[in-house]
Amino acid sequence: MASIRELHEQLVKKERSAVEITQEALDKIQALEPKLHSFLHVTAQQALEQARAVDAKIAAGEEISILAGIPIGIKDNMCTKGIPTTCASRILENFVPPYESTVTQKLFDAGAVMVGKTNLDEFAMGSSTESSAYQVTANPWDLSRVPGGSSGGSAAAVAGGECVVSLGSDTGGSIRQPASFCGVVGMKPTYGLVSRYGLVAYASSLDQIGPFGRTVEDAAILLRAIAGYDSKDSTSLKVEIPDYTASFRPDLKARGKIRIGVITETFGEGLDSVVEQAVTKAIDQLQALGAEIHVISCPRFRYGLPSYYIIAPSEASANLARYDGVKYGLRTPDAENLLSMYTRTRATGFGAEVKRRIMIGTYALSAGYYDAYYLKAQKVRTLIKQDFENAFKKVDVLVTPTAPTTAFKAGEKTTDPLSMYLNDLMTIPVNLAGLPGISLPCGFDDNGMPIGLQLIGKVLREDQLFQVAYAYEQATNWHLRQPQL
Repeated sequence: MASIRELHEQLVKKERSAVEITQEALDKIQALEPKLHSFLHVTAQQALEQARAVDAKIAAGEEISILAGIPIGIKDNMCTKGIPTTCASRILENFVPPYESTVTQKLFDAGAVMVGKTNLDEFAMGSSTESSAYQVTANPWDLSRVPGGSSGGSAAAVAGGECVVSLGSDTGGSIRQPASFCGVVGMKPTYGLVSRYGLVAYASSLDQIGPFGRTVEDAAILLRAIAGYDSKDSTSLKVEIPDYTASFRPDLKARGKIRIGVITETFGEGLDSVVEQAVTKAIDQLQALGAEIHVISCPRFRYGLPSYYIIAPSEASANLARYDGVKYGLRTPDAENLLSMYTRTRATGFGAEVKRRIMIGTYALSAGYYDAYYLKAQKVRTLIKQDFENAFKKVDVLVTPTAPTTAFKAGEKTTDPLSMYLNDLMTIPVNLAGLPGISLPCGFDDNGMPIGLQLIGKVLREDQLFQVAYAYEQATNWHLRQPQL
C-alpha cells in the first residue's frame, strides 16, 4: 500500500477516491486475516461511511487534511464509541464504550478511516501477542513466528499492508519491539505528549500511545495528528506540536553536528550476534551521514527490567481491581455471595499472564513488602532516569538494538515467562524515564526476519529522533522490503 503522502496526492488530484482506497484495505484484510489474525474487529461499514464523507468533501471543493481517507488500524485497548473494546480479554468480551478516546476522536476529526481494532496481548501484558484470549497473531514475514507484543496486531497489520498506519500503546516496549519484529517503524512518544484518555490502563505511569508506519514520514505524520494537550488527561503536557517532517534531511550535516551515543550496556552477553552486527553497521552508517559517535555508559540500564516487573504489575494490580463483575464487563452467574462473584468473575475472565502480573503486583504492594520491593524499584527508576540525564549532557540521541533477538517461533516461550520478559530488556528503561524512543528496520537475519534499531531522545525531542531516523532510512533500503504473503 502507498504512503500517506502518496495517497493524499492521489485523493487531491482525484486520481482515486477514498472509498476505493478503503475498499482496497478491506479486501486485503479479508484475504490475509485467515493467515495473520491481526484484527479482532473489522469495521467495514463505518470505514466506508467515513471514506464517503471524505469523497463528499473533495467533490465540494473543500480542503482535506493529510490523513483524510487514510485506512488506519486501532489497537483494541483504545475506546471507540459504539464499537467493542475488549483489550483481547474475556472479561471485556461484551464491552462497548459509550465514549470515544481522545486519539481516535482526533483521527476521525482529521478524516482518517478506521478499518478495525487490532489484536494484542491481553490488557497489553506480553511480548508476543500470544496471551490474547481470542487469537494468536502471526508475523507477516514468517507465519510460524510471533509479531512481538503487546501491539503485535497493529504492527502485523501495517507490515502486511492491511492498513497504511496504526496506533499501538507502549508500556515497556509494546510498540518498538513488535515494530522491530515486523520490520516497520514504531514510535513511543515522550510520556504525556499523547493523551491517554480512553486508553484502558495497564500501568498508568508508563503507558503511552504511539504510531506504527512503514516509513518514518508516515509515523511522524500520524504522531503529529494525535499529539497535544488534553484537559481530560491529568498527565497531558501543554506543549506546541511541531511539524515533525519539517526537519527531514537526507543527511545529518545540515543542522550542525548531531552527537549519537552508543550505550555499551546494551551490547555483549544476551544479544544475538546477527542483531549486534546489523546494529553496528547501522551506527557506522549514521557516522557516514555526519553524526558524531560517542560511547556512553548507563550503569543502571540493566536494572530496568527487574524494576519494571515490580512497578508495572503493582500499577496493574490497582488498575485491574475495577473488573469485579459489578460495574461493567463479565459477571459470572449463580454465585453464592458477593465474594464468590468477585473471585469467579476474575478467575474465568482473566488469562494466565494477567493473573500472574496481578499476583506479583499485589504481593509487592502488600504490608511488609512495599518498602522492600515497590519503593526500592521506584528509587532504581530515579537512578535510571539520572543515567539518561547524564548521558544527554554529552550526546543528543542514544542508540541501542530494539530487541536482543529477532522474532521467535510461536509457542517457543509461552511456558517460560522470564525468557519472554527478556524481550523488553532494551526498551523498558525508556518508559521508566518517560523518554521518546523509535524503532526502525536496520537489517535481516539469516531466516529473513527483520532487525530493529532503537533511537532514544531527550524529553519532547521527537523532532530530532525523526530527523536521525529519516536520514538513516533514506540512506538504506530496509524499509522498501515487503513480506511475500
